[in-house]
Amino acid sequence: MIDRQPTVRVGVREVLRERYEVEETESGTSALQLLTDVGDFDVAIVDMRPPQESTNDALWGAATIRALLEAQPGLGIVAHGDRAERHLVGEAIAAGANAFVAKSSEPDKLSRAVEAAADSETFIDPAAGGRRPRAGQSLTKRQRQILQMFADGNSTTQVARKLGLGTETVKTHTKQLLSRLRAQDRAHAVAIGLRNSLID
Repeated sequence: MIDRQPTVRVGVREVLRERYEVEETESGTSALQLLTDVGDFDVAIVDMRPPQESTNDALWGAATIRALLEAQPGLGIVAHGDRAERHLVGEAIAAGANAFVAKSSEPDKLSRAVEAAADSETFIDPAAGGRRPRAGQSLTKRQRQILQMFADGNSTTQVARKLGLGTETVKTHTKQLLSRLRAQDRAHAVAIGLRNSLID
């Protein structure tokens, strides 16, 4: 579990410590370093607020989400925002987060968001309207790219070779995009992608 803002550490740790092992970092860059050094986290909690102090760390919010997913495809991401605002939800989901929860929400909402992210499901804090994103709004750029390549008739091995990725990485992305599109298989995912203009 990664939480980048020290101001929310205690609350997050208190809510999650009985069920999860929690690791914390001070910034998006140090979260990425922790993920690279330790690896195999199930869920990261990313603060959507910019750092309060003057810092050269360019990784915060959506940029942190994208960087963490690039380092560990399939990582569950919970975006943690100061307020339940729809634009923050949209920004987080578009970057690849599975869930969004406001810091002002009840602790059980954070627990539900973490559980959803761990299961590659979507959870949007009801205080933010609770609307589930339309199919595909939560796909990462890489997931859309892979889905397009499947639509073009490429196999997993071909996709991996063309993108310079391992086949296991492509399989992880595929599993994640199937879950996010709520698709039964790759053909169903392609159909959803075409219907929602996610791919050509």
